[in-house]
Amino acid sequence: MVELDVMVLGQVARDLVLLVDEVPAAGGTAPVRRRRELLGGKGANQAVGLAQLGAAVGLLGVVGDDEVGERLLALARADGVDVEWVCRRRGTPTGLIVDVVDADADWRYLEDLPEATLLTPDDVAGAAPALRAARAVLIQLQQPARTALAAARTAREAGRLVVLDGAPADAADADALFALADVLRADAREVELITGVAPEDAGAGLAAGRALLRRGPSLVAVEVAGKGNAFVWPEGELFLPLSETPTVDDTGAGDAFVAALTLGVLRGEPRERAARYAVAAAGATVGHPGGRPALTPGAIRAQLDRIPAG
Repeated sequence: MVELDVMVLGQVARDLVLLVDEVPAAGGTAPVRRRRELLGGKGANQAVGLAQLGAAVGLLGVVGDDEVGERLLALARADGVDVEWVCRRRGTPTGLIVDVVDADADWRYLEDLPEATLLTPDDVAGAAPALRAARAVLIQLQQPARTALAAARTAREAGRLVVLDGAPADAADADALFALADVLRADAREVELITGVAPEDAGAGLAAGRALLRRGPSLVAVEVAGKGNAFVWPEGELFLPLSETPTVDDTGAGDAFVAALTLGVLRGEPRERAARYAVAAAGATVGHPGGRPALTPGAIRAQLDRIPAG
């Protein structure tokens, strides 16, 4: 078994990105200015981002036993992602996400993600050796809570870094999950699901981060939509405004953010430095259509120069 820095647990899907000038009304049509077909899904996007940043990364997700699934696995391998633990679900079509982006960079998703494309606790049990061996386990909370809990417990019992991305669908599962986490990342919508209030400014973002920190994690990153990101840890806190980067499509920005933050924490970077790299990674992703990251050293450096002082 390959020794991994990070094992990512999350969604794998075919990503079809369509750029249009405007979305037509019912009964109308619109020409597509640009089309991209990609390896996608949050789990795959984060795994690719980690690989681009130099991590040895594996992926635990589900694809069907169809030709699309085989093609996505080949793309992941080409990106340097270990797909040994990806489940091939018999009789299940591989997930599809259609991302329609208009000229104002507003997106609309159409998703065909059958329930069988979600991971189960049995899938986690089958991949337990990889979860125990990896230095960090990154878990998307769009997966069923029982699955996420099984993965977090397996990693925690092995003394691994546990990173959670998102919010559990059922608030009753939140305390159990947060108690197992080292790092928690939540966007503005997810913060509202957890706390009941979406933060609207830096102060509210930091306050939400402090409240979530008390529930278990040692580092919390909270999005304030359209304004920036709040970072809170026991010894300090920081708010970083968004960089001045023209946005084509912000799909995948959060995935790049989490990939960079995970690797920064895993490498023992100071919290302020890890936070800046996370914001830079997100900024490097919004300038092109689709969620696939492009985290080259040059792109990260350019973004770091654009991030205002926190």
